[in-house]
Amino acid sequence: MELTHLDEEGRARMVDVGGKADTERVAIAKGEVSMRPETLRLIAEGGAPKGDALATAQVAGIMAAKRTPDLIPLCHPLLITQVEVEFEIDEAEYRVIITATARCRGQTGVEMEALTAVSVAALTIYDMAKAVEKTMRIGNIRLVRKSGGKSGDWRLENGD
Repeated sequence: MELTHLDEEGRARMVDVGGKADTERVAIAKGEVSMRPETLRLIAEGGAPKGDALATAQVAGIMAAKRTPDLIPLCHPLLITQVEVEFEIDEAEYRVIITATARCRGQTGVEMEALTAVSVAALTIYDMAKAVEKTMRIGNIRLVRKSGGKSGDWRLENGD
């Protein structure tokens, strides 16, 4: 297996995607923020100390996806056609599950944009509620599905 972001001498490089065909690209990523039950209740009701944590995190995730090439050094700037950030309140496990979907038509995929959206949405939830609980845990951030491009469709094995 070859690391495409390294040249023959092992130095970082941006991959040349100029010869690739434009295709519809979709990536879906997930992550979660775990917390105490009372913190989850505040967030679900929009009562976090700084305001509606989920509404703020949704906007933050979308904005982050659009700024991915500014944050991840070797990412290509993409003309993103859509970013969705959604939340599920999991009362059984006391967590907010974050799902981000990024779409574009281009020569390279939008996996990093979806992952960045989830990451920043999770950080925003933490920031919005840290006055109530500093022990929240951000984790399990992963790509769960992608489609488009030369490698075609891919899905995380457990169907997550």
